[in-house]
Amino acid sequence: MSIGEVLDAKFVSLSNMLQKLKGSKCPPSSLLIMFPHCIQWSKCPQKITLDLNECKRCGKCKVMNLIALSEKYGVQLAVATGGRAALQRVKSQDIRGVVAIACEKELRIGLMAAFPKAIFSVPNLRPHGYCKDTDITMEDVEKCVRGFLEESEVPSKA
Repeated sequence: MSIGEVLDAKFVSLSNMLQKLKGSKCPPSSLLIMFPHCIQWSKCPQKITLDLNECKRCGKCKVMNLIALSEKYGVQLAVATGGRAALQRVKSQDIRGVVAIACEKELRIGLMAAFPKAIFSVPNLRPHGYCKDTDITMEDVEKCVRGFLEESEVPSKA
């Protein structure tokens, strides 16, 4: 791991700690989960970058799980197709909180560009290297979503 990667990881970790201390809350309708297109299985014929409804929920990647999570909590979900488009979506007035998924470098850049927006960052897993068939620990994403919601907005475990 390079010094830059270590610094990016520390920056993201510190940002999450500060966000947790701030305790920002928002209604589910103004919470956005933003994830990179590299979460999608690279051999998938479906073009989810244009429309998430194109996902056939085959289970070969975590897009299916992210869609299910957004439906469970009633939060918005978007694919980051590029830095500028992602930043524009994050900075929109209707978004009050963001759960951002990406590699630490992209998270650091996004956090700095979107400041002072309330953002929890979830670094992705890269078993095949950067930008291809990345993965995510769904428990981490759900924990961040729940961190933004009031207890009364969290679905009961049935």
